Amino acid sequence: MDKFVIRGGRELSGKIKVEGSKNAALPIIAAALLIKKGQSVLHNIPPLRDIDTIIAMLQHLGAKVSFDRAERTMTIDASVLSTNTAPYEMMRQMRASFLVLGPVLQRMGEAVISLPGGCSLGPRPVDYHLKGFAALGAVISEKKGNIVASAKKLTGNTINFDRPSHTGTENLIYGAVMAKGITRLINAACDPEVVDLAEFLNKAGAKISGAGTPVIEIEGVSQLNPVEYSVMGDRLEAGTFLMAAMAGGGQVEVIGSETSHLEMVLSKLREAGAVIKSTAAGIKLMAPRKITPVDMVTFPYPGFPTDLQACLMAMLTKGSGMSKIRETVFEDRFSHVMEMKRLGADISVAANEAAVNGVRKLEGATVMASDIRAGAGLVIAGLAASGKTEVLRVYHIDRGYYILEEKLHRLGADIIRTAS
Repeated sequence: MDKFVIRGGRELSGKIKVEGSKNAALPIIAAALLIKKGQSVLHNIPPLRDIDTIIAMLQHLGAKVSFDRAERTMTIDASVLSTNTAPYEMMRQMRASFLVLGPVLQRMGEAVISLPGGCSLGPRPVDYHLKGFAALGAVISEKKGNIVASAKKLTGNTINFDRPSHTGTENLIYGAVMAKGITRLINAACDPEVVDLAEFLNKAGAKISGAGTPVIEIEGVSQLNPVEYSVMGDRLEAGTFLMAAMAGGGQVEVIGSETSHLEMVLSKLREAGAVIKSTAAGIKLMAPRKITPVDMVTFPYPGFPTDLQACLMAMLTKGSGMSKIRETVFEDRFSHVMEMKRLGADISVAANEAAVNGVRKLEGATVMASDIRAGAGLVIAGLAASGKTEVLRVYHIDRGYYILEEKLHRLGADIIRTAS
């Protein structure tokens, strides 16, 4: 297993381009299973481990997939599906694999999908997905760890989410897009990635309105057509680079992501003292000499993204006072706290709130990534620490960031990848 070796204390400067959004690409790739004839072409697909996982899943189901990693272009032909089963050995690698439930059910009348795996972030049940498909007329059962969903024809209905669910919203869009009649999703996720999925499907012939708002309406259509589409830029990767620049000092310009997708994040960075300007290509940030403490609560979009909580915490360990972070999206998402404390951070946790007391200096140490975003946070902390930091289990980071160490090196960081 590889590790990152970081010698911190160097300011970051320069321009960096983010990849296409993993969290938009995965549902769009799964949505291509709904297209019964022809070949769709997707651009700006990031060459990540999770993308390789979803490709393997589509090929297992019988679709023909090719991916030019250098050009970031994928072609998908799902004219023939040979199985309706997604086994555990594939599902355990990534929770987003559960997104194949809707397309397989829609195409084949029955889907046998293993319960998903992925990062350990506390309970993340798929109840919203299953209750929603039941409301559309599917018969749902569980057999030996598999979800079995069957329906000759799904029928539109009104579905209410207790709280916004990103993947739940996407899966039910799949179910509704060719269902009979009209489906309304109430309290739907408003994330830009959901909007990107809806725009892809609408280009293919779907009738989806309201994406990006809490009420999405879908009028079922008889078929979808192959299309060419470019996936949005990764707002989470953009936020990671901006916070890395804040923690280490310096000035960076991040291009390839929509500024509007990061409004809450940019607001918190300005509150912490950053000078931020929108440019024709992206976002330019100049770090302050001293980081001002801020309080933050994670919340579904347009709130502060839980996926950037660890990165913000790493930045705030160098703050000039006490900051408070409250996590409301996932349970058990403070696994990085103990690792940051190894670097000398002063952080205390009670229930779902962390108090971060800024310290004058972080010291390098060996730390371990427990998931994608925790790993990114530890890299940022390592950049801000003096001496040598080693980040282990970087395979987690590779699931969400392409050659992160090389991109940071281009900005002036002293970071290399080596075998553990």
